[in-house]
Amino acid sequence: MNPTLIVLTGAASGIGNQLLATFSARQVPMILVDLDAGKLENLAQGSKSIDWVDGDVAQESTWLRVLDAAKKMGLSISHLINCAGVIRPGFLEGYGLADIDYHLNCNAKGTILGTTLIGRAMKNQGFGHILNISSLAGLAPVSGLSLYAASKFAVRGFSLSVAAELKKYGVWVSVICPDLVNTPMLDLQLDYPEEAKLTFSGPKQVLEAEEVVRVILGVMERPRVLVCIPESRGLLAKIAGTWPWIGELFRKYLEKKGEKAIRSRFKVGS
Repeated sequence: MNPTLIVLTGAASGIGNQLLATFSARQVPMILVDLDAGKLENLAQGSKSIDWVDGDVAQESTWLRVLDAAKKMGLSISHLINCAGVIRPGFLEGYGLADIDYHLNCNAKGTILGTTLIGRAMKNQGFGHILNISSLAGLAPVSGLSLYAASKFAVRGFSLSVAAELKKYGVWVSVICPDLVNTPMLDLQLDYPEEAKLTFSGPKQVLEAEEVVRVILGVMERPRVLVCIPESRGLLAKIAGTWPWIGELFRKYLEKKGEKAIRSRFKVGS
């Protein structure tokens, strides 16, 4: 499906920002959504085909403004890409109670709200594609990132469920589960070396946002319901999620590997 209008959340940073650059180069009409009004205004400046909405994706009012913006542009929303996400590592005994809302509001509720309201509009128009960014942490448990994992499990479960509901109306829902990506969220986790051990237990070379974007573009061309990046790590995550005891057998090894990777990154940055 060729995009007619893309709604892109989390457009000011990370994967969302890389998608913005890619679609801008192709002159695809977009509505950008982010909390950072200043950045959005700068990103959209000078483009007649880009509008923006500054707001919290966990609030219905933000999505109603998105639908209103699309109506004013006179275009049907062909794609919604939910990239907005947050992370704050922490063990059960250490994280603040406010961190529960922090993760679930942005990562889970924001994605669910957007998928619901935009999905209903797509159902009525008879076409559309929603792509929700989850994580490999939405497939397998990750100690130290329990709240993040909970929110991403929710994104995956919800996306797979509504994908079955909407397909018969000509609307695709895809959930994308990347491994660790070189974005500001990665840098943030380096401030939590104990909690983030398992995060850094994968390949030495982490994913770049451009790699994730290439996969997303491929899924837009040929829709699939569940996509892991890379697929090999996705398989391991699926095994760990299905049989958690297997993951426990390798915990100490993976934690040591993660510790080594974090120390290496600190050396590179020093």
